[in-house]
Amino acid sequence: MHSFEILNAAEQVAKYLRGELKLGRWTGLMPGIKQLTLELGVNHKTIESAISLLEKEGILVGQGPRRRKKIEMSGEGFKQSLRIGILLFEHDDRKLDYMAGILFGLNEAGYTPFILSASLSELGMDVNRVASLVGGTNADAWLVLAGSEEVLSWFANQSLPIFALFGRWGNSSIAGAGPSKAEAYREAARRLLACGHQRIVLLARPQRKLPQPGVPEQAYLSALEDGGIEVSDFHFPLWRNSKEDFYKCLDSLFKVTPPTALIVQEFNLFGAVEQFLGTHGVRVPDDLSLICADSDASFYWRNPSIACFRFDSKSWVRHALRWALKISMGEEYRRQIRSKAEYVDGGTVGPAPGSY
Repeated sequence: MHSFEILNAAEQVAKYLRGELKLGRWTGLMPGIKQLTLELGVNHKTIESAISLLEKEGILVGQGPRRRKKIEMSGEGFKQSLRIGILLFEHDDRKLDYMAGILFGLNEAGYTPFILSASLSELGMDVNRVASLVGGTNADAWLVLAGSEEVLSWFANQSLPIFALFGRWGNSSIAGAGPSKAEAYREAARRLLACGHQRIVLLARPQRKLPQPGVPEQAYLSALEDGGIEVSDFHFPLWRNSKEDFYKCLDSLFKVTPPTALIVQEFNLFGAVEQFLGTHGVRVPDDLSLICADSDASFYWRNPSIACFRFDSKSWVRHALRWALKISMGEEYRRQIRSKAEYVDGGTVGPAPGSY
């Protein structure tokens, strides 16, 4: 026969509280008897007995008469309080919906996420400068947004857990999440080719081209070649990662033989491109077709609609929170996930000038 145990009321409540503590529902101090009585609908004597059982197990520690119990998280299988350092690519990245979701979720779970004062852009993606910053920061784990392969490889060789969001993490044994954009790039390039465009340009950060183009960028270049285009630096220009050099790049592109189609890799750059086109009298899509290889809630309200890439960022948030839970319980967690991106056509794409 299978053995089973019959729990009295206090033991049942203690079991429930133990489970909630393992999930990180409360950290620091345990709620008071009165609050737990109201929340669980159990009389205060049962709550007191359950709390006493957890004290005997060493899960809760008394702080003196009429004071709330301290939660001791060092027991086997219990979450540890974590200080999670977040290294953004740029400071504005904290406004991204998925970053806001991750920060909210980490705080709700009782962790201590904090954003570093310097970003990867400000550090020039320099490994030595990153190492100096990390070495002088008190953190138990790291979340890095859009790191280069060199930076993420350095993190992978450190003793602290790391979660990479975007960036070139595919060759490193670390937890990571991001979109799979290769097929969306192919579809976007084919759509532009079908509209008669030949002077197609991809505007992406320099680390997406160096030391060699990433998988999505290679898919874009291959699609152009399959369409009979002799690919050159014009189709994927290189610029230093600064606002000044980005605008120099745009000025150069539109000086002599301007592109008839632009694919802009991220939302921040897309806004800058729209402003540039507006001040230079370039009409979309009459003079130029425009695609954003990113997604933003504001696109829903645009008229004409914005041709863009769409992907599920909620899965990244869930994955980051699961990573935090696993490492807080002393487990290694290095799973990597990619959510498939799809190209969504819009009113910013039209026939190439002179092709109709």
